[in-house]
Parts: sequence; C-alpha cells; structure tokens
Amino acid sequence: MATWKLHEAKARFSELLNTTLEKGPQIVTRHGREAAVFVPIEEWQRLQETAHPSLKSLLLASEPRFENLVPKRGRLRRRRPMRFK
Repeated sequence: MATWKLHEAKARFSELLNTTLEKGPQIVTRHGREAAVFVPIEEWQRLQETAHPSLKSLLLASEPRFENLVPKRGRLRRRRPMRFK
C-alpha cells in the first residue's frame, strides 16, 4: 500500500482515486500518523458483508455461527451490598 500525506492527497485527489482503483488501498497520513485508508468500493462492500453478517445470512447459513449471536461475558465482580445503620 502506498502512503500519501494529507496535503498531497487533497491536492492530487483525482490521482489518489485513480491509484486506488488501479492498485488497491492507499493510506493517508496526518502529521506523520496513519489517519485513513482509501479502498475501492467493491472491496469496502466485501469487507462490510464479512464484518457484520445480516440476520438473514446467519439464519440461512449452512453451518450455525453462534459466536456472533451471543456476546462474551465479562469478568465483572459483584459489589457487596451497602449496609445502613
């Protein structure tokens, strides 16, 4: 992935977009830190579908995927009740 400074990305936005479409994701930095990634829309849609499957796709899946349906429990401890005098 190529890296673009923010001011370069703003000044050469068309080139950034064309490079993204031709070569894939491009990173944009702000003050030397990675701030954003430009990706082609097809890749973004694919990532969205795999990250959060719809209820319909979960119900129609050939294999059950329970790990997404029930959240993991935390390791919280119960507080002792306060006693009033």
